[in-house]
Amino acid sequence: MKYFSHLNSAAEMIRLYDGKQPFHQFSKVFFSRNKKYGSKDRKSITHLCYCYFRMGQAMKDEPIADRIIAGLFLCAEKTNETLQSLKPEWNEKVDICIKEKCKMLSIEYPALNLFPLLNELSDGIDKESFNLSHLHQPDLFIRIRPGYKDSVINKLEASAINYSIPATDCIAMSNTTKIDAILTINKEAVIQDYSSQRVSELLSLTGAHSKFPIKVWDCCAASGGKSILAKDVLKDIELTVSDVRESIVVNLKKRFLEAGIDRYKSFIADISKPGTEKMYQLIIADVPCTGSGTWGRTPEQLCYFDEKAIKEYSALQKKIVGNIIPCLEKKGCLLYITCSVFRKENEAMIQLLQEEYPLELVTMEVLKGYTMKADTMFAALLVKR
Repeated sequence: MKYFSHLNSAAEMIRLYDGKQPFHQFSKVFFSRNKKYGSKDRKSITHLCYCYFRMGQAMKDEPIADRIIAGLFLCAEKTNETLQSLKPEWNEKVDICIKEKCKMLSIEYPALNLFPLLNELSDGIDKESFNLSHLHQPDLFIRIRPGYKDSVINKLEASAINYSIPATDCIAMSNTTKIDAILTINKEAVIQDYSSQRVSELLSLTGAHSKFPIKVWDCCAASGGKSILAKDVLKDIELTVSDVRESIVVNLKKRFLEAGIDRYKSFIADISKPGTEKMYQLIIADVPCTGSGTWGRTPEQLCYFDEKAIKEYSALQKKIVGNIIPCLEKKGCLLYITCSVFRKENEAMIQLLQEEYPLELVTMEVLKGYTMKADTMFAALLVKR
């Protein structure tokens, strides 16, 4: 009876949720108003909700409860008590392939559209693999900072953490790992997705176009992850960071303190409007975007995303880049980054920038994370003529 109660509670939450805020925020409010749920109950109910969201555009006309159970079945990689209670005949089959699961659900396999707007994807993304990747929560990734590799590995081993090393200085582990209880975060390692870490490959190319120390402006700095990466990769830089939100800059300063970065400048700015006149050799523009490459972590977006947002974000990105180009020195580098998979925010934007500004493309790449249980991003490096 417990799991049927959880199913009903999950269905109630989904009916109340309107997609206007992240689901994790909504769920906190919901459970704070409904004190009857214990921690295990909250975890189970939340998991059922996320299984529903991971169904995305599939089985849209079916009742909520049926979609929840179908999502639980499709997402499951091993037997579990919840599915055993709700649908025991399915629980026995959780290890079969997705194609066979779809057959059991009477879903035509090619029609399993979890991700909306698959035809809007950037070139080179495998639609099927990317689509199906949303059935699973991405891993937790950390990047080992220079000089701490032995320390980090020893601590992970001592804590019996199950991990893998998908790339140099990159560690992947279960997203439930309490890594901050094991490592000194930001000092020894930073929490940074696999694809985000791959931005270092483009950062390494910027040194060929600049004289050291490189004057770097991280113009949409947010939590400062790209700034710390730039410091670790390029070493000798004069760093300036900015963001539109004062609270974000305050948190960024705290993170820099933990990371041992004390020589930098910071300011608050809305770069969608013309402003600063200072000049830089490298501008990192991790621009606002749909975040569509990260929806494996926020699967509610699969159900609530509004297509109009692509056009709105594209217009904002163009405006931002137009305002920062005058701050880029001749032969300086623009590193354009999104965590989007939509062509209009990625390749189409780079083509437009080359047509309208004195920019020459060095390289651009979709940083594919969907085969690695990671986010998918886009990055392009351009040089000002």
